[in-house]
Amino acid sequence: MDQLNDRSVVEQQYATATNLQTRISIHDKYSTNKMGFGNWIFSNYKIDPGMRVLELGCGTGDMWKNKEDLIRLCSRLILSDFSKAMIAAAKSNIGEHENVEYKAIDIQEISYKNETFDVVIANMMLYHVPDLAKGLAEVRRVLKKGGFFYCATYGEHGMVEYLSKILSVPENDTNKNFTLQNGSEILHKTFSNVQKLEYTDSLSVTNIDDMIEYLYSLSSMTSITGIPKQAIKDILIAHSANGILNVPKEYGMFIAS
Repeated sequence: MDQLNDRSVVEQQYATATNLQTRISIHDKYSTNKMGFGNWIFSNYKIDPGMRVLELGCGTGDMWKNKEDLIRLCSRLILSDFSKAMIAAAKSNIGEHENVEYKAIDIQEISYKNETFDVVIANMMLYHVPDLAKGLAEVRRVLKKGGFFYCATYGEHGMVEYLSKILSVPENDTNKNFTLQNGSEILHKTFSNVQKLEYTDSLSVTNIDDMIEYLYSLSSMTSITGIPKQAIKDILIAHSANGILNVPKEYGMFIAS
């Protein structure tokens, strides 16, 4: 089993919000597309008044911050994660709302009746699921007829591949269980209609120390632990131009029904 969808490894990665917050922070500070990935994802949601919405793997809930208008549209919004630490962080970030419930849920065993939700969301997490076919079957089961499933993911030729190449280190157990390249084929096994949308973006990093902190937050880059931090910094600086390290990104999402 790949390290990134080994449940014990994933639980360790998300036992606290620290690593996730580090990864969110570098995108917030250095992304060249100022719309923001989260805002772009939300711009593609179709949530009408009175809809019941389930988000799986909500993480810290950052993407729902300042989205009160959208929250109010939902008759019920379930923000869930398998990590209790993430649920606590999400509740702290978003706060109490009459129509919002925070809940621990495993996508492989969703504790709701058939056809409960108009919308199901699972962003940047499907590649972690040990039995993805089972998880997607559960999503399909709880989704109403005519409902939509939204799931964002990364591509196979983005940040980690680029950084591994310039640092001359292998990616540890590269997780390609659900990517922009294979996601459509995987989703078509469960859903009739699948649309892929791609987000254009990159990083322009001006503080190399932030990039080093990001690298150490990745379970797929643990091979760098044997390299002195100063050596990593020197390599990253050598690949910078005019004090800026440009890093390609490959992200997008699927809409399935």
